[in-house]
Amino acid sequence: MDRLSHLEAVVQQLRVQIRGGEVCDKGHDLVGALLQAQTESCDGPCVCDFEHSACPSASGSSVKANEDDKENEENMKLAVKQQANVEDTLIMLEDEVHPAPKAVQGKVVETKKLQPPKKLFPTSVIFQQWGEDLPEAEQRKAQDLFHRFGYNAYLSDQLPLNRSIPDTRDSRCLQKTYPSQLPTLSVILIFMDEALSIIQRAITSIINRTPPQVLKEIILVDDFSSNGELKVHLDEKIEFYNQMYPGLLKIIRHAERKGLTHARNTGWEAARADVVVILDAHVEVNIGWAEPILARIQEDRTVIISPVFDNIRFDTFKLLKYGVAVDGFNWELWCRYDPVPQTWIALDDVTAPVRSPSIMGILAANRLFLGEIGALDDGMLVYGGENVELSLRVWLCGGKIEILPCSRVAHVERHHKPYALDLGVALKRNALRVAEIWMDEYKHMVYLAWNVPLQNSGVDYGDISSKRVLREKLKCKTFDWYLKNVYPVLKPIHDIVGYGRMKNSLDKGVCLDRGPVPGNNPIMYACHEFSPQKVYYRLTGEFYMGPLVAEVRKDDLCLTDPGHREKPTLEQCSKAAQNKLHIYWDFKQGGAIVNRDTQRCLEIRREPSGACAPVLQTCTAQAWEIQYTLGGWGRTDAL
Repeated sequence: MDRLSHLEAVVQQLRVQIRGGEVCDKGHDLVGALLQAQTESCDGPCVCDFEHSACPSASGSSVKANEDDKENEENMKLAVKQQANVEDTLIMLEDEVHPAPKAVQGKVVETKKLQPPKKLFPTSVIFQQWGEDLPEAEQRKAQDLFHRFGYNAYLSDQLPLNRSIPDTRDSRCLQKTYPSQLPTLSVILIFMDEALSIIQRAITSIINRTPPQVLKEIILVDDFSSNGELKVHLDEKIEFYNQMYPGLLKIIRHAERKGLTHARNTGWEAARADVVVILDAHVEVNIGWAEPILARIQEDRTVIISPVFDNIRFDTFKLLKYGVAVDGFNWELWCRYDPVPQTWIALDDVTAPVRSPSIMGILAANRLFLGEIGALDDGMLVYGGENVELSLRVWLCGGKIEILPCSRVAHVERHHKPYALDLGVALKRNALRVAEIWMDEYKHMVYLAWNVPLQNSGVDYGDISSKRVLREKLKCKTFDWYLKNVYPVLKPIHDIVGYGRMKNSLDKGVCLDRGPVPGNNPIMYACHEFSPQKVYYRLTGEFYMGPLVAEVRKDDLCLTDPGHREKPTLEQCSKAAQNKLHIYWDFKQGGAIVNRDTQRCLEIRREPSGACAPVLQTCTAQAWEIQYTLGGWGRTDAL
């Protein structure tokens, strides 16, 4: 067969299989055949310049150039794009099989140098480090997708599904060995309106980087997505994966939006392996991620595991390595990273598990043990706080939580969450639910942190009777035990008697405010519901301003009379006390605020501009009221 006939045969084969939807799952073989056909049909040295879709496979194999042919090896581009590039290859071959007539030679015409595209969105965060030469129409598309998903979905769609990411493990992790017989694994991916390419890349990374003998199933749970491509198109992709790995992928679709916790429970209930790992769908697992998890849970079925997260940048999709940290939370129950404990550092073993007070939401557990302690709380709505609820239940009811430094998962940290622009409402509701179930005599700290009255809060946190029954059944420990033995960072305060916004009798349209950050000068500002206007008054005389911290390692800000100027300041409370600054005040609801040392009053003055400002001066008749009071102190009605 001559070269032309050979190429025509290959093109015809591609045509048939594209129409049959078989190109992607056979991308390796077909494009390999094209490369081979192109190379074999060359009469002399030739250069092949094909790009093709390296579709997911357990081995992660890719077409290689003939090592003996140095010229070909240097010029071939291997396994980088997705299915559309296979079709580009087809077009390229058709041009060779049926070449266009040569252009008639004529006078050389100089062409003007193209101007770079105009930047349509110069302030958009996704165009700060990416998209320099993107055409204007593509800029609009990228910006629209960014608003829709909270990350650069345009770029995600261009990246290969089986792209390589750096191995972020410590080199000592590579020296560890694991048992040959490990528990089986169910991986659960939760999503709602993700970009299709994001989900596919998560699936591909799991298949390529998990030992096939332990990976029993990947369960996708769709919490009622409205994104059209996550319907038929996703079903087609799942069918494609299952052609290569029969029965590996399953999908469950909610008929209505149920929220993150419900979706995770749906996946857990469907799982059949020994161990379940619950992941967000916007992740890429790294090499060797599963073995440490399975080996540790095989040792202790009561341990709940979290991998170490790395950050996939929402704009460039570059991976940023994170150091090992533990998962913690504040009194509002917002999750955060905390430093690793000194006891772990003293081990001098970077591969050792790290005891953690909490988890971030991505977790691995013995499937049966997770059920024994009640799985996840279906009473948690939308998003937020569910990780703290499960963490408290695990620690108080017979389990433990660990971070595994040798298990790494890269996670896309969205710029914004488009499905819930204001997560505060849901998290406040969920936080109060956690407080009522698990936090005993310390629950008031959550109410104070959220600036909610302890009685008649107006927040419906749902029925918690079944959770209290479960707590009794499992003979769970107290929250006091948790603070003393697991998370002594939190420092509850029991002598706060007034909290919330503070108004002055001279002008009740403005409230005391902690002022610009950075800075330590309080101001008067139009009243609102946010943390800069939170004030906490203690019986010992301090006024805390701004978000309630109440922790060992961090300081609250104390209202201070500097003694030598008329403007009050905010100082870190512990340092102010050590330096004998004037931070103690006498105050009764509806009365003056008088510094105990200087005897000056905190009052407000109207400036020439008409605005009000706080000042320290000889007391006049001005009076202050604080939004909420506790116990018998002051009066109980709110402003």
